[in-house]
Amino acid sequence: MSGKWTPESWRGKPIVQVPDYPDQEALKRVETTLKSYPPLVFAGEARRLKAALAKVAGGKAFLMQGGDCAESFSEFHPNNIRDTFRVLLQMAVVLTFGGAFPVVKVSRMAGQFAKPRSSNTEIVDGVELPSYRGDMINGPDFTPESRIPDPERMIRAYNQSASTMNLLRAFSQGGYADLHKVHQWTLGFVAGSPQGARYQDLANRLDETLAFMEACGITSETTPQIRETDFFTSHEALLLNYEQALTRVDSTTGDWYDCSAHMLWIGERTRQLDGAHLEFLRGVGNPLGLKVGPKATTDDLLRLIDTLNPANEPGRLTLITRMGADQIGQSLPPLIRAVEREGRKVVWCCDPMHANTISTASGYKTRVFDRILDEVKGFFAVHKAEGTHAGGVHFELTGQEVTECVGGAQAITEAKLADRYETMCDPRLNASQSLELAFQLAELLKSERQVEAAKLAAAG
Repeated sequence: MSGKWTPESWRGKPIVQVPDYPDQEALKRVETTLKSYPPLVFAGEARRLKAALAKVAGGKAFLMQGGDCAESFSEFHPNNIRDTFRVLLQMAVVLTFGGAFPVVKVSRMAGQFAKPRSSNTEIVDGVELPSYRGDMINGPDFTPESRIPDPERMIRAYNQSASTMNLLRAFSQGGYADLHKVHQWTLGFVAGSPQGARYQDLANRLDETLAFMEACGITSETTPQIRETDFFTSHEALLLNYEQALTRVDSTTGDWYDCSAHMLWIGERTRQLDGAHLEFLRGVGNPLGLKVGPKATTDDLLRLIDTLNPANEPGRLTLITRMGADQIGQSLPPLIRAVEREGRKVVWCCDPMHANTISTASGYKTRVFDRILDEVKGFFAVHKAEGTHAGGVHFELTGQEVTECVGGAQAITEAKLADRYETMCDPRLNASQSLELAFQLAELLKSERQVEAAKLAAAG
């Protein structure tokens, strides 16, 4: 991909997975309005995330990315934001304390309102209508009126993202994330579960550690890292009209940044080398993600990497693999070998959700907990065999007591899916299942550290 980049140069490229707005004048008015709005994040924050991800790329930290499949207008509530935030905090504590690894926390929040779809239309009881593409674009109700793309929804998505960002900043910097509060982060429905008991045991051990540190003079007052945490946002950069409208020049560097989120990613369906999505994202300074499925070839992947990260900057690009539990063992190794052979600096992250989705006889889309775990274990096993760093995970999860993924210690069955199946698109892990995975991940990270320690000892 060549030629001078501008925030609107994507408009001259082929584009897929975008709505057909019937009122183009209304679309232009919304874009103009959004251009006048304040940024949701700042360039300096995006650079701080890039620096943290550079440590992940170097094997010195671990990326945990998670949050809603698709945020909705109807479920917008401070309690929902808080609950997802504290599940992510709990998972990070388990990984940091249990796996002895710094954790970079990136959420799928404050912007994850648009979703790619496998078909432009869907049929229900013989009626065919445009597919639901996320609340930023159209409505979930199966009516002709609801499914008309409405650009005004971008304004509502921006306002909801701004409110969410405000709350996340308050939680992460205002004392809620203080490690002395780890006991208070447990959600009620998790407290009585096996994972809740295991977490409380870890929290008790953390209390002892903090008491020792305090006796040594290391307190929340003297050490901000104890009472505060860096917490970043991300979403799929799907609706480029919205992304361009929130792209700004950083006054300190003169570089362009997409200020809708700290990190943006390109999906499996929109990563065409000559496509609009790649053209847009190659020009912004944010750290980027790229979804990589089992059909990706080494040649295509290397061209994509060189387009998005031509300077080979550590922390700039995260490869988010979504292979499937059955495919990861054979599809991932050739990609890792090619990237390593060419010396490309990337973060390797595992999305074990999207390629393990199934449909039940009763019509529910679901994911099996054991299959999710199998893909994560396969991801770590491949990296161990290749001598590379399993750098992160990418989960769709919620702090709500949903029943959308089957299995786990709660033993959610297909028959229980109807109890609280609330997702707008894809099934999410609930808090108990998320915490269960975190404990499994901590053991995998601990094993990786032990291998590295053994290598260093042998070399010394």
